[in-house]
Amino acid sequence: MLSKLKIILLLITFVFICSCGDKTKKISEIVEVDMEMQMSKAYKEGYFELQRGDVLLAAKKFNEAELLFPQSPWAAKSAIMAAYAYYTQDYYGDAIFELERYLVTYPNHKDKVYAHFLLGMSFYEQIVDEKKDLKSILDSKEQFETIIRKYPNTEFAMDAKFKIDLIDEVLAAKEMYIARYYLKKTKWIPALNRFKTVVKDYNTTIYTEEALHRLVEINYRLGLINESKKYANTLGYNYQSSDWYKNSYKVFNKNYRDGVKELQKDKKKKISLIKKFKGLFE
Repeated sequence: MLSKLKIILLLITFVFICSCGDKTKKISEIVEVDMEMQMSKAYKEGYFELQRGDVLLAAKKFNEAELLFPQSPWAAKSAIMAAYAYYTQDYYGDAIFELERYLVTYPNHKDKVYAHFLLGMSFYEQIVDEKKDLKSILDSKEQFETIIRKYPNTEFAMDAKFKIDLIDEVLAAKEMYIARYYLKKTKWIPALNRFKTVVKDYNTTIYTEEALHRLVEINYRLGLINESKKYANTLGYNYQSSDWYKNSYKVFNKNYRDGVKELQKDKKKKISLIKKFKGLFE
């Protein structure tokens, strides 16, 4: 009799546990569906506000969507959209914060390349000129180099290369700005090193010709004739028709005459003589 009672109690307990498990599962599924609906609603509201131009509210809604349902595939996209909202209205600091957080939180997400590009652009847009702090320039270049290295076959890689070319122009300008300062102060060695950096690291920029000429000039002044000639030959080989090459040529040839300038002077002289000659008959 006692054993039958135990069996009945065990059956009742089992039925109760099963029913509770089903109920819990159903409640969990309902909650998950509800959270997904709330997330979807918040995301749509964020997108609407972004279209309307209220980027701060849009970013807030995207953040809300991410927090409501973080395990959803849309959570990572919400994080990027929050960053994009900030970027569109020049809130670069906020955009950078959101993008760096996204890259840490979702390291394997499929849109990482876009996040790197947007992050690079957020730094890039803060570049002022060669006289300002280099941090944003270097941070921007790092992101674009990451894209070229890790995602070379994407559409972003081509634009990243173009941006790096522009960044190198600014970095070269910075080196030239400092080098010219040292040159003005007759600090030959620091100036020499800066001009060498331009030739070595930024040889595709517009500053290469002048940097080579300055290396010719400074080495000649320091008595390093062979070194000076080496840079003069490089300048002549690559930029023989440039004014900087002509200036370098004058360093070794004090009697050098610029044919074009001499011709222009001769023409001016002839015009002046003609005017004087005509004046005799007035």
